[in-house]
Amino acid sequence: MPTAQTSPDTPVRLSARHTVTKRLGHWTTSREFEVRAHRGVAVLDLRSPRIPAGDLRITADLAHATLTLLVPDDAVITDWDLSRTGRSRVTDPERPKAAGGRRIVLTGALRHADVRIRRSGLAVLTAMLSREYWVDLRRAHREGRPPGVADPAHSG
Repeated sequence: MPTAQTSPDTPVRLSARHTVTKRLGHWTTSREFEVRAHRGVAVLDLRSPRIPAGDLRITADLAHATLTLLVPDDAVITDWDLSRTGRSRVTDPERPKAAGGRRIVLTGALRHADVRIRRSGLAVLTAMLSREYWVDLRRAHREGRPPGVADPAHSG
């Protein structure tokens, strides 16, 4: 899996225009992200222990698109500064009961778009149902290491 060679304060820019863009496993060490999607799907895995401590900031510009975030079980999602137009929403069915984990701040604009938060089993399942997982699984088997896409926190 390619790693974005950036500093923790340099924003990683992702685009999903009429396509599916996935970044899974240990793909970055940045804490700032800019996502633009128009009639596309973007999946970001933010569970890697290689991402430095501190708040993660995601600036989204989504139009008729979906952003799926794979986050740690105790992550707190803050979407106060996220503008919504039309049938836009942020869904987090497994929201933690107590605040205490890493904070993920969502800003920007949603226009008829969705942000879906996936934790624990749903996050693992989402990662496993991807081509990237199977490529990583084969490579990990050849190299004699655990795969890093399904659950980056347990792969080291």
